[in-house]
Amino acid sequence: MNRVDFFSKKVRNGFTLIELLVVTAIIAVLVSLLLPAVQQAREAARRTQCKNNLKQIGLAMQNYCDLYSRFPPGYVASSDTTATTPGWGWSVMILPQIDQFSLFGLFNFSFPIEHPLNSVPVGTRLPTFVCPSDIAPDGTFSITNSASLQVVQTGPSSFVGCVGNDSSDVDDNVNPGNGMLFRNSNIRFAEVLDGTSNTILVAERSWSQAKGSWIGAPNKGRLRAGSKNPAAPLDEASSFHVLGHAHWINTMNDPDGGLDDFSSLHSGGVNALFVDGSVRFLHSVTSDGGSANILQALGTRAGGEITADFGY
Repeated sequence: MNRVDFFSKKVRNGFTLIELLVVTAIIAVLVSLLLPAVQQAREAARRTQCKNNLKQIGLAMQNYCDLYSRFPPGYVASSDTTATTPGWGWSVMILPQIDQFSLFGLFNFSFPIEHPLNSVPVGTRLPTFVCPSDIAPDGTFSITNSASLQVVQTGPSSFVGCVGNDSSDVDDNVNPGNGMLFRNSNIRFAEVLDGTSNTILVAERSWSQAKGSWIGAPNKGRLRAGSKNPAAPLDEASSFHVLGHAHWINTMNDPDGGLDDFSSLHSGGVNALFVDGSVRFLHSVTSDGGSANILQALGTRAGGEITADFGY
């Protein structure tokens, strides 16, 4: 009788090393092909959310204008040419119109932004004012003066009011802008002679580049220069926190660091809110010329420029 040696009949299941390496390589190729598509889909969703945030701001601006017959000021300041106090910005003015009644009620407008009595509402982060694609803090950040001493702790913002084009400086002074939002501005619809669909009201400016705030222009609260341009100044005017101008949409090429220009982390441009409430994507402008001139024309409210074929 023959005996069967069961130990010699073992069936070994598994992969050889070569088979494992081939499968791993195939998976790596598939992941490399899939990952860019996933990232593009996520960025498309973030860009859409950013657009929705601006639409909400646009609706709030319209409702504010219906109530007061004018748009809110870029920020409120005294007659002093250098002080920005009390500094309350356009974003604070429209809080009731974006369903932030409770937060609006916490502000004591008899005192400036940096007063301790306003520390609680000022130290609030509002997602409405932050682009999902932006690299911004999940909480608040510190605004400092030129001596690097803290002026106020507040929330970030990815949006700025349009003070005008490159002929309207964003610096802390009493000079009016040729756009929609500037120091103590009170622009009415009737003053938008270029047309509400041809005039930028608010646009993106990346917090990661400019470290702006939604709260306004705290007195002596300087804006720290971004790191994209090593030649940029160490700090900029307090009004830069809530205002920008239509000059370029490429901070890499602006000799002053681009802190007063529009910017974003979207590929190829920025979202912009127009006076009529529409939100459009403006493609990057990297040098002076036809496209730059059109962008600057969109920044003015009554410049008389022709922008019918601006192509954005």
